[in-house]
Amino acid sequence: MCIQSGAWGIILKDESLFGKLLKRSVVFKSLKFRIFIIVLLVGVIPVSVMRSLLLRSYESRAVNQRITDITNQCNILCGRLFEAGFLDDTSDELINDELSLLSNLYDGRVLIIDDDFRIIKDTYEMSAGRTMVSKEVVAIFNGSSNMDRYDDENGYVEVTVPVTDASGTVHGAMVASGSTDYIRTNRDNLNHRAWIVEITVGIFVLVIAYALSSTLLLPFDKVKRAIGSAKEGYIAELKRVDVPDYTETGEIMDAFYQMLDQVREADEAREEFVANVSHELKTPLASMKVLSDSIRNEENVPVEMYREFMNDIADEVDRENQIITDLLKIVRLEKKTEKFEPEPADLDVLLSETVKMVEPLAKKRGIGLTYEKLQDVTADVDSLKLSQALLNIVENAVKYNKDFGWVKLTLDKDIQFAIITVSDSGIGIPEDSVARIFDRFYRADKSHSNEITGNGLGLAISRSTILLHKGSVRVESKEGEGSTFTVRIPLIYER
Repeated sequence: MCIQSGAWGIILKDESLFGKLLKRSVVFKSLKFRIFIIVLLVGVIPVSVMRSLLLRSYESRAVNQRITDITNQCNILCGRLFEAGFLDDTSDELINDELSLLSNLYDGRVLIIDDDFRIIKDTYEMSAGRTMVSKEVVAIFNGSSNMDRYDDENGYVEVTVPVTDASGTVHGAMVASGSTDYIRTNRDNLNHRAWIVEITVGIFVLVIAYALSSTLLLPFDKVKRAIGSAKEGYIAELKRVDVPDYTETGEIMDAFYQMLDQVREADEAREEFVANVSHELKTPLASMKVLSDSIRNEENVPVEMYREFMNDIADEVDRENQIITDLLKIVRLEKKTEKFEPEPADLDVLLSETVKMVEPLAKKRGIGLTYEKLQDVTADVDSLKLSQALLNIVENAVKYNKDFGWVKLTLDKDIQFAIITVSDSGIGIPEDSVARIFDRFYRADKSHSNEITGNGLGLAISRSTILLHKGSVRVESKEGEGSTFTVRIPLIYER
């Protein structure tokens, strides 16, 4: 028993150990348990406080009443003491009887002290003839009125009143004490009854707290079940469960289903991406298979046909290689493992070179390609990567344009960013496709996808490259009227 007691003492004294135990305990982390404790405390603490205040109030009022009663009796006797000359002659039997009666009435003691601080009368007949110099007696002779004090530890009150003549001159003092045992007894009885009430209320609140904590958490159980269903993998079949019981649970479920929608979209995008990758990679392989089978199954293939087929196979290999290279590039850009070396560069030079590279493609379709520099702009960029990203955007503006249309580039800046815009008069992007235009292999215009060369990775690479520069790209478009891409690149790259 001693060993157990000592062990608990060590645990309780080691606050860090006790704190760790509390933090690791699943029970203490339970919201239900915390609600239960809060409700219990809210119900029990006020009762406990009221019990304490009630007992203190009773004791204070009872003691004050005891002091008042003794003081009144002493004041009456003090007036008669001086008139009877009791300070000079203590043999007056009537006065002695009244003093004894006062002593017995309050189960205490009465002392009469003259102006020499000598006790001339003691109802206990123990201290007569001795000197009494207490602070209360001294205060009386210094002109104070009645003095009193309460000794809770020993259970009595003491009252000191002056013995004065008709003019108010102090000639002596009376010290009377009275027992407060009955006050303590009544207080203990009240305390006992209050404890019974408190325990009864505690049990009642305990039941209410348990019921309330269970009821309050029912909506969270619904949330838990809904999340559990998603955890088991039933995302596609999961139906919406509304929990409007509380504003918070409603908001949690709204956020949860928004997250689920994003997960579903991510799953769909992943499936579409896998399908697109498979299609893009299989298409060159299928072409090579057809070409190689044609050569293999033909006898005496002419050299010219053989060379033509081999050139076609080489083109398909290059196409396959380009798709794989672009995919790996996107992965490196998104994981930020691609070599990236930003240096101060004149963006006017970079855009001018981009325009020159696209001009031949634009001239073939009679598309007017213009470039306007509004301000001189120097920014920290990886020129090779940013040039390729902008080239993809400008090439798309030309490819998805109308014959004899126009493409316009502008270069500007504000305090923090270089601003590059690419506008065109092209076929535009459907409203439901704008948000996905930067997805890998995604093509907004399916009808022209076979006519326009490319693998659908250009804009994805451009976006990843711009994000690598800590910039942003935004597109605004109206179907049939054209599109505007706005690229913002920080003038100073913060590492």
